[in-house]
Amino acid sequence: MARGGINKALVMQARQALLARGEHPSIDAVRIELGNTGSKTTIHRYLKELEESEAGQTENAASLSEELGRLVAALAGRLQGEADEQVERMRERFAEEHTRLEEQLRLAEERGQQLEAGVAALTEQLQGESDSHRQARERLQQLEVEQARLLQANQDQAMRLTERDEQIRSLEEKHRHSRDALEHYRQASKEQREQEQRRHEAQMQQLQMELRQLQQTLILKQDEVTQLNRANERLASENGYRAKELGEQRDRLERQAGELATLRTELAQSQAAREVLQERLGLLQSETTELKAALATQRQETQALHISLAAATMEVQLLRQAAASMAPEEVLAGEPDTQTSGTAAKRPEEA
Repeated sequence: MARGGINKALVMQARQALLARGEHPSIDAVRIELGNTGSKTTIHRYLKELEESEAGQTENAASLSEELGRLVAALAGRLQGEADEQVERMRERFAEEHTRLEEQLRLAEERGQQLEAGVAALTEQLQGESDSHRQARERLQQLEVEQARLLQANQDQAMRLTERDEQIRSLEEKHRHSRDALEHYRQASKEQREQEQRRHEAQMQQLQMELRQLQQTLILKQDEVTQLNRANERLASENGYRAKELGEQRDRLERQAGELATLRTELAQSQAAREVLQERLGLLQSETTELKAALATQRQETQALHISLAAATMEVQLLRQAAASMAPEEVLAGEPDTQTSGTAAKRPEEA
């Protein structure tokens, strides 16, 4: 009984492997080829079946070979007859083709003679064309020389244009820097003006508050308050004057910006115009310095007003202390005078 995994197909594969290596497919050799598996009886039975099958196939092949030989002989005779007929037809076609080709050769010779005559005429024409070509080539050389000269001139012109463009870009860059400087100066001046305006407004508000307090509490100091109001009006007028001057400066700066814009189309005069702008900037800076000095003077005057207000406040406090320390009799004795003083105090107020 065969072991598991041994069948006729495996035995056939082992036998074919041995035959391929040129070895005799014995039972032991087949068993070794199968890895020492399977019983020798089973292997012997499969080998016998395989040999019988191959013997039957050999006999069938022999009988088939005889029949095929007869068929091949008949087919060969038929092919020989058809080949002879085909050769005869090809000979007839060859004769006809040979006659046609001879006629074509005759016509080609006649055509060749005509072409030779045409070639002679074309040769003369070609000679004329060669002369024309030589003249045209000489003219072309002259034109190439002229073109090279024009090309060099064009390159020189392009180089000069490039240098001109570079100068224009340089001038535009300088103008842009000048415009930026003017814009920066205008912005700084504007910010400084706004700061001074806010500071002045804050000072004005503080002064007005102090003035209202003094008007409510210091009736006897009406003259000093009037002077302070006049000083306040003078400060307001000076502030308006300063604002007007700053507006004029801003207008001058805008006009200068317009002049810078026109400089782009007047490059030949840009250097002189830039120097003029620099001189104007110097004047503006000097005017700004004067404005700063005027603002410093204004601040000093404001401080002086603060000092005056502080002195007035101190004087009022002293008067209050003196009034509080007076005896009742002195108060009664001084009533007429107080009334008189009150009347005198009312008159300025009514006025």
